[in-house]
Amino acid sequence: MNGQHSGGRRRQPQGNWPRGLAPHGHSHRMPRQQKEEPQEPVTSTAELARPQVKRLKTVLEEKVDIHGRGNFPTISTRLVDLIVCVREKLRERNTPPKSVKLNGGAASFVASCDDFSYADVDLIFPMEANDSDSFDKVREAVFSAIVDLMPECVSKEKLNADTLKDVYIRKMVKVSGDDDRWSLFSLNNDYGRCIELKFVDRMRRQFEFSVDSFQICLDPLIDEFDAPEPAVLIESVFGDIHQAMNHLNERLIDTKKPEEIRGGGLLKYCHLIIRGYKAAKPGKCRQLERYMCSRFFIDFPDVLVQEQKLRNYLESHFGSGSDQWSSSGEDTDSEASTSQATTSSLLATGQAKYDFLMLLHRVISESTVCLMSHERRQTLSMIDRVAFQVSLSSYNQPTVTVAGHTPRTTLLYLPPNSTTWIPVI
Repeated sequence: MNGQHSGGRRRQPQGNWPRGLAPHGHSHRMPRQQKEEPQEPVTSTAELARPQVKRLKTVLEEKVDIHGRGNFPTISTRLVDLIVCVREKLRERNTPPKSVKLNGGAASFVASCDDFSYADVDLIFPMEANDSDSFDKVREAVFSAIVDLMPECVSKEKLNADTLKDVYIRKMVKVSGDDDRWSLFSLNNDYGRCIELKFVDRMRRQFEFSVDSFQICLDPLIDEFDAPEPAVLIESVFGDIHQAMNHLNERLIDTKKPEEIRGGGLLKYCHLIIRGYKAAKPGKCRQLERYMCSRFFIDFPDVLVQEQKLRNYLESHFGSGSDQWSSSGEDTDSEASTSQATTSSLLATGQAKYDFLMLLHRVISESTVCLMSHERRQTLSMIDRVAFQVSLSSYNQPTVTVAGHTPRTTLLYLPPNSTTWIPVI
């Protein structure tokens, strides 16, 4: 098979990579001296190599924007400063996090050997949340951090929790059950660059696929950011760090216990496919799609809820085209070239959205076995309509920002022994 060797000596990766984590996700092994090469034990953690630590520092020093609604100002700050501020506010309320971890697209970007754009930055704060007022303390800490990070020219005396919630918070989620106890605060960004702060006591499942299973412990860098060679650990909650790294660099889709993936996993799966990923186990691809379709319709049983989830995913993960985070982007002084690049990127984003929707349409059409035929037709018709609107908007971009683009905050709650999210606010 392509990319595999049946024997002989293997070329060693170059560079100063620690044992256990080499470029392209391969294990750093000694050349074969005998017929049988010993296999490294399966481990879920490894130490980041020096180039990866450098890339991580670049991510943490990136300026992030938290956009306010109406006349409220945009909060612009380094990601590391936001993390430090939130951690300090939690400590002040006697709910200190055990650590701080980077997750999501930014963590995959750090782990990968390739440059690629990423839109989401997920931060995990593992902590004890056994008190009945733990959610209130976390919410107070997040809101207090927002106030501290606002521009100094803003009068902060009259700001209250309700105002901050409506102005700067895109989404709040609270989950409380036997296997799950966590909360999430999504800080608003008009271009889909939302920062998600997740405070976790316990969580039954922390990943969808192996390529998004990476968690990087940030404490060594936060505590001593300018240390010359900090030891930073990366973990794959998928299980095998080397296998997950290989999947990431070879662009392969794999998972464990697909029946536990929530409904949004179907959208993530289609997004990976249009980005060039392929199934690591093609023979089980249809079974995986059936699991994800079934869970999608369990979690989102109504077509209106499905459409809302779909539109939110498009807005959060595709952005507006020219605003995806990347380590390789450079500014230009030419207005003409900037305009052409913006138009081109908008068209490319529109095409990516359309391809995503058409793939979703195909998967639901071919792999849904849990619905009445008329229910499936309703969902497929809704996807067709959204795709048509996307195709029109790609070629008719507005010249001004539409007022009220930022939605009001939504607070969702998942009661114990339930599969249905309840909107509270």
